[in-house]
Amino acid sequence: MAKSFHLTVVSAEKEMFSGVVQHIQVSGSEGELGIFHGHTPLLTAIKPGLVRIVKQDNSEEIIYLSGGILEVQPNDVNVMADTAIRGEELDEAQALEAKRQAEESMSKNNTDVDYALASAELAKAIAKLRVIELTKKAM
Repeated sequence: MAKSFHLTVVSAEKEMFSGVVQHIQVSGSEGELGIFHGHTPLLTAIKPGLVRIVKQDNSEEIIYLSGGILEVQPNDVNVMADTAIRGEELDEAQALEAKRQAEESMSKNNTDVDYALASAELAKAIAKLRVIELTKKAM
């Protein structure tokens, strides 16, 4: 049996997950991170994306994260997200509409601030759509 560690995923609203896992994949600020038992301690920002949780029974859970902080300690990993939503709870039509609106906003001649906001909204919408797709494949 693979070595494991305790994972806690919380958002500003509630605790989304707490349990023992084999490993996780999370979208860090510098790219995708794979966290396994014995990972070097780490504190990093999370960009809009996902946390893929592989539980002890090899089942997976995928949670959308709008951003936040990842803390890795010797036997505990904490994901503190601004917003966290389980993949099966995301609305695909709403995510597609948000993506369309963000792309439309980016194509207009706006200020740098408007472009940056639209770009951030586009990243969130794309991350939600990715989580929806992965959740469908896992079912």
